[in-house]
Amino acid sequence: MDGKLVRDRIPEIIRASGAEPVTYIADETEYRQRLRDKLREETAEACAADPSDLPGELADVLEVVHALAAAHGLTPARLEEIRAAKSAARGAFTARTVWTGNRP
Repeated sequence: MDGKLVRDRIPEIIRASGAEPVTYIADETEYRQRLRDKLREETAEACAADPSDLPGELADVLEVVHALAAAHGLTPARLEEIRAAKSAARGAFTARTVWTGNRP
């Protein structure tokens, strides 16, 4: 697939700079796949980010997560309910626990 999914206002921003973007609207199947691709891209950027850039990169990840959830019929509130339930059942990542395996 050529091109990449961009934020809604990017074509407008490109036009304001004097260029004319070439775009199209993805169908639902392509959109969902491109959101997954974008999630991989944004998480890689977050993992590579300096501490000062991390908040913006995490916000980008969250934007894509919300869009991907919406594309699958999940509201942010429902996604948070699922997250909270998993956290209650299995814990979060606040204890900094690293598992290295089980004793024989």
